[in-house]
Amino acid sequence: MASATVIRRLKVARRAALRLSAQLKPLLLSRLGATIILTNLVALSVVIGGMFAITENRRGLVDAKVDSLSAQAEIIANIITETAVYGDAPGPEMDRDAAREVLRRLSGLYVPDETRALLHAPGPVRIADLDLIAGDVDQIELPPLDDQPDTPISKLQDLSRGLMERIGQLFLSAQDREALDRTLADEVREAFQTGEAQSGVRRDPDGGRVVSVTIPIQLIQAVVGTVTYESYDLDALIAQERAAILPYVLVAAAVSLVMALVLTIQIAWPVRRLAEAAREVRLAGGRRVPLPDMKGRRDEIGDMGRAFTQMTNALYDRLDAIEAFAADVSHEIKNPLTSIRSASEILPLAKDDAKRARLIDVIQHDVKRLDRLITDISNASRLDAELAREDLETIDLVVLLNDLASLQNDPDADAPRVSVSHDNERHWVRGHEHPLSRVFINLIENAVTFSPAQSVVKITIERGPGQTHQVRVEDDGPGIPEDNHEAIFDRFYTQRPKGAAFGAHSGLGLAIARQIVTAHGGQIEAANRLDDQGTVLGACFTVTLPAYIR
Repeated sequence: MASATVIRRLKVARRAALRLSAQLKPLLLSRLGATIILTNLVALSVVIGGMFAITENRRGLVDAKVDSLSAQAEIIANIITETAVYGDAPGPEMDRDAAREVLRRLSGLYVPDETRALLHAPGPVRIADLDLIAGDVDQIELPPLDDQPDTPISKLQDLSRGLMERIGQLFLSAQDREALDRTLADEVREAFQTGEAQSGVRRDPDGGRVVSVTIPIQLIQAVVGTVTYESYDLDALIAQERAAILPYVLVAAAVSLVMALVLTIQIAWPVRRLAEAAREVRLAGGRRVPLPDMKGRRDEIGDMGRAFTQMTNALYDRLDAIEAFAADVSHEIKNPLTSIRSASEILPLAKDDAKRARLIDVIQHDVKRLDRLITDISNASRLDAELAREDLETIDLVVLLNDLASLQNDPDADAPRVSVSHDNERHWVRGHEHPLSRVFINLIENAVTFSPAQSVVKITIERGPGQTHQVRVEDDGPGIPEDNHEAIFDRFYTQRPKGAAFGAHSGLGLAIARQIVTAHGGQIEAANRLDDQGTVLGACFTVTLPAYIR
């Protein structure tokens, strides 16, 4: 029973791990996520390299070590000068046996662990080595014969050590790098030649770093020997400092990696979801696809997600409008085509000329109606492209409407007259002059069509609410049915007064007018003019456009 429970738990854990790996796979394969992670790791590696380079190039540590060794070596050199150097002819000489004895006696007092003292006579010739005098011999425990000394771990350690040394050398000066290549013989020879103390960091034959100080033993100006102090604990001190830094490095690496993953989840994952949604929209064939919900985000990714949603919804609405427009066009074109087909089928059967002439008139009328309908449909379909292509202009509504009114008013005609009234202010808007002219021409022609003869179509220009201008077009016609205040702006809607020619209007005028006004950031509304008793006096169209402050 217990084993079955364990197996069941292992299966549940395995399924959870598979689900987690499936969720993380797109994240780990994301180029943006990889860029974020690599950027954080590169920045962190620079900081880590700098920290290790600081331990590599600890000038204060080396200087302190050199000062300590110099003080000890000077004590030995002074004592040897006092007790083992003689100034008899032909020149000063050092008693080598006495010098070795001084070094042996003082080794316990002035030579600490991990430090080696050497004596050289002119030549230079090594005459004393403290390790040999004291009987100290380095003991190295050899590995068993059946062990493999070159393990992967040891190779990795050697590789990291070499890498750290190369990084550290990048921060060393040219003088320090040159000093590393010096040997003990070079240092002693230079001390004999110059009579000055020599110090620095160099490498021993095994590759380790040695802090070395060589003090000349001289009487007057004659150098009769040198005392060299070497310290072998510099690498150990640097290793200790690196070991102390390592926990902070690991914590910094973990924090950097976690932050990189958080940024990847917050940035790369939503972008990938948007990209996948875009592909689904492209392949959906017009079918609405649910988009990622980013309403809760208040950053740039959220702005992009909301903009993407709005753009896609606008495209869906445009596709729906195109489909509806195509259906309306098909329906409107079928009516005159049906009439033409019926008249053309009856025409061969007509017995007299009068009937044939009447059928021909029907066909010609429907052809004109069809031509007018196709022209208006073409204008409506090109409207968005024209508005996007044309440059905006600064338009004075007063001048524009006065010009349109003057073109409409014919002193010899019996049609209604158009009058324009306005305040003394200038009414500037920013837009496309030709499309806006079409808006007001459609409104004026509609008002003239519905107004009785000898009446006046009033156009009033005034300030609107906020930074807007309002243009009202009022007529004395029968008004608009209460239920049709919005329907009159639908495509192909037409309602003409009695006696108007059938088919003379396509029903697109007000729809085009609303489309143009909306594209200019305004709105158009229709209402009835009423007297105090609620009697309809006529129709009133109000166009509101944003004001342009010059």
